[in-house]
Amino acid sequence: MSGRYGDSTRSLKAASSPAISGQPVAPQAVLAATYHLSSVQSGASDSNDSYGRSSNPTWRQVESALAELEGATGALVFGSGMAAIGAVLRALATPGSALVVPADGYYQVRRFAGEDLAGVAVIEASSSQIYDAAAGADVVLAETPTNPALDVVDLHRLAKICRDRGARLVVDNTAATPLGQQPLSLGADAVVASATKALSGHSDLLAGYVATNEPELLAAVERQRLLAGAILGGFEAWLLLRSLASAGLRFERQCQNARAVATMLARHPAVRAVRYPGLAEDPAHRVAMAQMRRFGALVSIELADAGAVHALVDNSELLIASTSFGGLHTSVDRRARWGDPVTDGFVRISLGIEDTDDLIADIERALLTSR
Repeated sequence: MSGRYGDSTRSLKAASSPAISGQPVAPQAVLAATYHLSSVQSGASDSNDSYGRSSNPTWRQVESALAELEGATGALVFGSGMAAIGAVLRALATPGSALVVPADGYYQVRRFAGEDLAGVAVIEASSSQIYDAAAGADVVLAETPTNPALDVVDLHRLAKICRDRGARLVVDNTAATPLGQQPLSLGADAVVASATKALSGHSDLLAGYVATNEPELLAAVERQRLLAGAILGGFEAWLLLRSLASAGLRFERQCQNARAVATMLARHPAVRAVRYPGLAEDPAHRVAMAQMRRFGALVSIELADAGAVHALVDNSELLIASTSFGGLHTSVDRRARWGDPVTDGFVRISLGIEDTDDLIADIERALLTSR
């Protein structure tokens, strides 16, 4: 389907119910902890559920949609992106193995790997160091574009290093989304992502997923989900499925806004630096052009100090101060407050779906007033 249709059509079809006469057009939520069992049933199957921690029909609908969008044969949903990352790393990074995690990616991943993976040698490597680090690893977790600096990892190059080594490559596709990048087609063994962000897109639910073309790996991750209980609620799964139908439309506008805002900010005197892979002058642009279809909804900038960031938000009518990203509203997050190794004036902007001209005018006015 992916080769025949554009992203909005792909998103809509992936999240749609089968066209069966007399059945609802919109997918229906199944909210159940327990199910009726037959006298001969010995366990759960795709057509015969038994208990809500092990299976749910709404999970299967949203998992099928996510697998379709990622170009995978299977996907599993979780209660959050961190739950998904935890499950795939526990399945792959066994005691005695060496695991590479991003030094310049989401900080909670480093915390999890260092504190919860007993007996695993954890190596932290930046996006520029990850190629050398992968040569001595058994499992590599790459995040691209990185959060929050928006560096881009060359997945073709990294996948070859991992294959030659016999290492497993997991790619965090949260920032790019499957509408911007498909790591499995670039050589990754598995994709992990927080669906809390652009795919759900409404800032009202937590969700994560793992997608892969390897049945054995999928089964191992599913076992981790069952034992840990890091499941997605049936209602949240339905909300995610409902949101996926409009993901292509929303993400297209967000990427359009990101490029326009990044272009404007790159020449603004109050802005010391701008990172956006879609800008021709960005250090990551060449690699991004080779592997990304869209460059994402995130723009990172550096202002003079924390006061300048606060003034930007206070003087704006459209920007909101909020962490996380991918929502309908354009949000600003001063990352130093969370302990990221950035300057006090470093800002991650997550572009929303506002009209582009309105955003440009609002941000320019807020920056002018802040000076």
